[in-house]
Amino acid sequence: MRIDRLIGILSILLQKERVTAPALAEQFEVSRRTINRDIEELCKAGIPIVTTQGTGGGIAIMDGYKVDRTLFTNKEMQDILAGLRSLDSINGTNRYVQLMEKLSAGSSDFMAGDQSVLIDLSSWYKNALASKIEIIRNAIEEKAELEFYYYCPKGESEREIEPYYLIFQWSAWYVWGWCKKREDFRLFKLNRMEEIKVNGNTFEGRKCPRPDLRDRNVFPDEIEVKALFKPEYRWRLVEEYGPWCYTEQEDGRLLFQSNFTSKAYLLEWLFSFCDGVELIEPGELREEMKMIIDRMRDIY
Repeated sequence: MRIDRLIGILSILLQKERVTAPALAEQFEVSRRTINRDIEELCKAGIPIVTTQGTGGGIAIMDGYKVDRTLFTNKEMQDILAGLRSLDSINGTNRYVQLMEKLSAGSSDFMAGDQSVLIDLSSWYKNALASKIEIIRNAIEEKAELEFYYYCPKGESEREIEPYYLIFQWSAWYVWGWCKKREDFRLFKLNRMEEIKVNGNTFEGRKCPRPDLRDRNVFPDEIEVKALFKPEYRWRLVEEYGPWCYTEQEDGRLLFQSNFTSKAYLLEWLFSFCDGVELIEPGELREEMKMIIDRMRDIY
C-alpha cells in the first residue's frame, strides 16, 4: 500500500540526515519515478523536504521540523498506535508509544481517544522473554554473534549464530540466524534458549533470505488425521480449527479431519482431550498412542 511506503520514507528521512532517490527506490523495490511522486505527496502534506544535487546531495527534511499529524487520518494513526502498543506489551515499556508521540509532533488528540484495537504480544514467559529480546535486538543492530544453550526434542547443545531477524510466529518468539554448527540458516525458539550472550565476535553479514515460515516449509511431513470427539468438545474444535473441521455422526460424536505437520504436537493435542477423543487414522499413530497409554498405566 502507498501509505505504508510513505510512512517508511518519512521514517527514513527522520532518522537519516540525507538519502538519495535511487537508494529509496531500491529499498522499497519501486522505480525512481515512483519515489519522486511519493516525495511530492509528502511535500503536499506540508512536510518541508529539500533536495540537493551533486556529490553529497540527496533528499532531506528541513532541520528542526516535526511531523504534522495531518499526514495520516485518525484511523491510520489509531492502527499505527495499536501496533506500537503491541510491541510495548512484550516487555512492559512505553518505548514505542513514546516513539508515536514523537511522530505526532506534539499533537496528541488521537492519543487520547478510545482504542478500539488492543494487541498484547506478551506471554506467560514475559519476564524471561524481555531480556532475551533486548539482547537479540542489540546483537542484530550491532552485527554481533550470539551464543546460547539450546533445548530441542533431539537433545541439548551449545550454539553460536549470526542473528538476522526477530520473528513472532505461531504465538511464540523466534530468532532467525546463521547457525555456525549447522552451517545454514536456522530458526530458534526463544523459550528454548538459555544463557544467551554476545560472544565478542562480530560478522560482516551475509545475504540472508527472509524466512519462509509457511507450515509446509518448516514442518514438511504432513499427517492426515481422522478422530472422533465427544460432543462436549465441539467448542474447542470450533475455536482451534473452525466449524468446518468436523461432521456430526449419528451417535453425536464429531468426526474430525485435518492435516498436522508435527507428530509431537499432534500427540500432545490429542492427549489433552483425555478420554474425549478416539484417534481413527493414521493406524500407526493409533498404535503408538496405545503403547504410550500402556507405559502411563505402568507408572500409575
